[in-house]
Amino acid sequence: MGTEAEAREYERTRTAKEGYVVNEKGKRIGILIDLNEYHKMLEELEELESIRAYDEAKTSGSEAIPFETAVEEIERERE
Repeated sequence: MGTEAEAREYERTRTAKEGYVVNEKGKRIGILIDLNEYHKMLEELEELESIRAYDEAKTSGSEAIPFETAVEEIERERE
């Protein structure tokens, strides 16, 4: 290991729930995270996307349609 700062960084990442993927030059190019943490992040992202879609729909001024009608329209477009 090189510098004292590198040693501290190594120790911090070694004990953390995630780790880094590095290239041959030591540059961080990816991360490794706990699988449960990954699933939690996906769930939170889906919730955030739903909130954004709701906010967008509320501010669009478009007329609301019943859920069943929306599903029928989507299914017709898929055919």
